[in-house]
Amino acid sequence: MNPQTDRQQPGRPVALVTGVGRTVGIGAGVAAQLAASGWDVAFTYWHAYDDRMPWGQQPKDTAAITASLRQQGAASAAIEADLTATMAPAEIFDAVQRQLGDVTALVMCHCESVDSGLLDTTVDSFDRHFAVNARASWLLIREFGLRFRGPHGTGRIVSLTSDALVGNVPYGASKGALDRITLAAAREYGHLGISANAINPGPVDTGWMSDEVRAGCLARTPLGRLGTPQDTARLVSFLCSPQGGWVNGQLLYSNGGFG
Repeated sequence: MNPQTDRQQPGRPVALVTGVGRTVGIGAGVAAQLAASGWDVAFTYWHAYDDRMPWGQQPKDTAAITASLRQQGAASAAIEADLTATMAPAEIFDAVQRQLGDVTALVMCHCESVDSGLLDTTVDSFDRHFAVNARASWLLIREFGLRFRGPHGTGRIVSLTSDALVGNVPYGASKGALDRITLAAAREYGHLGISANAINPGPVDTGWMSDEVRAGCLARTPLGRLGTPQDTARLVSFLCSPQGGWVNGQLLYSNGGFG
C-alpha cells in the first residue's frame, strides 16, 4: 500500500472512492464530482490491474486525478491497494483516517473484469473476480460499519454493479453478489443511519469498447448516446447528499433506458 496525500480542509466530509485508476474511468468522474460537491476524497487504485487490461498502466493518471481534486478545493489521499488481499480494506481505512479523518461515504467503483463464459472461465479467474468484486466489497462495507461514528442519517454506501452475464460469467456473477451485499447493508446498518444503494450505470465507454460493441450499445439505447462517467457521478453525488438520504436499499438503473 502506497499512500499519497494532501492536507485536509476543515469542515468537509470525507468520501472513500475505490477503483480510481484512470482519468477516463467512472471512478475518477465520481471522485471529481464529489470534490466539486464539497467532499474531501480518498481514492484507491491498483496499477497491476491496468497492466493486464488492453489500455495498460497509466501511472501519470494518479497525479492528474489528485491535481483535479485539489482544483475543486478538496484534500485527497491516493492509496494503492490490492483488493485481492483480505487485509487491504482495513489498511485502506487506516490510511484514510490518518490522512483525512473518518469516512462518511463509501463509494465502490473497483472491479475485476475479464470476459469469459461458462466453458472458458478458469478457476483462478473465477476466484479473483469474487475476491475483488464480492469479498473485498463486503470487507470494505464491514470496515465502514465498524468504524462509522457520524451523525445518524449521514452515512452513505454506494456500489457500482452490472447485469452483464452471458460471455462475462465471473464478472456478472460476482456483481450479483455485490448487489446483495450492498442491499443487506441498508437493513443491517439502519441503526447507524447509513443508507446503501447499488447503481447499474449500463454501458459506459471508458476505453474497453470495440466499434462493434459501441454500435450495438447505441442501437439499444433510446436516447441515442452512450453513458458517461459524469452521468454516474451525478447520481452518486445526489445519493451522498442530504437530499438523497431517503433513497435506501435500492438497485438503481442509470443507463439511459438501455436494454
